[in-house]
Amino acid sequence: MQNITIAIDGFSSTGKSTVAKQLAKHLGYVYVDTGAMYRAVTLYAMQNGLIDAEAFNVETLVDHLPEINISFKFNAELGFAEVYLNGVNIEKDIRTLEVSSFVSQVAAISEVRQKLVEQQQKMGADKGVVMDGRDIGTVVFPDAELKLFMTATAETRAQRRFKELIERGDQVAYEDVLNNVKERDYIDSNREDSPLVKADDAIEIDNSDLTFEEQFEKILQLVKSVIGNGNYNG
Repeated sequence: MQNITIAIDGFSSTGKSTVAKQLAKHLGYVYVDTGAMYRAVTLYAMQNGLIDAEAFNVETLVDHLPEINISFKFNAELGFAEVYLNGVNIEKDIRTLEVSSFVSQVAAISEVRQKLVEQQQKMGADKGVVMDGRDIGTVVFPDAELKLFMTATAETRAQRRFKELIERGDQVAYEDVLNNVKERDYIDSNREDSPLVKADDAIEIDNSDLTFEEQFEKILQLVKSVIGNGNYNG
């Protein structure tokens, strides 16, 4: 069967990870959540007092990058790979609003991006991979056979994220989540190194009014059209 690289980019809380996991499972591909990798570096910075609401010690974080080891381990019970920071499972820790409030600043650092992009390219070197993030189709895999760009209104994305956090038991206000979504959009789209942009050959998916099932079926048809009916095993 022909293996391809599927690059999924887009704004925060557009459901990139959800559909990427679905696709990877359906196709028997490897799934890589690059956003989790940037969140892991952010958590490291927070744990070591390098970033807070008042200051961000970029130079020290860059100096510490060789000490940051990020890995993924498949959890059969959950059905997806969880992220580990220096051998510790941090899957739940990196999904908080506090981490979300700092991750775009950390992701804007060129040295951080260089380190993680190198790792991501190694992970997807053999194709048969679904990778989601902000610069997969533009920087990590500019030659990916299928590129998707996910978008939705800020309000829709904030409502989804708010619901997710509340169901986790986090105490958050919708307005704070909405402000975080808008702030991340601005930082991600305006950073100097690898800003969030739609690749020229990416297919835009606006899922503001799509269910997860509708979105998956729409994208699966795109995958089939790229792979070709004769080589598709789904």
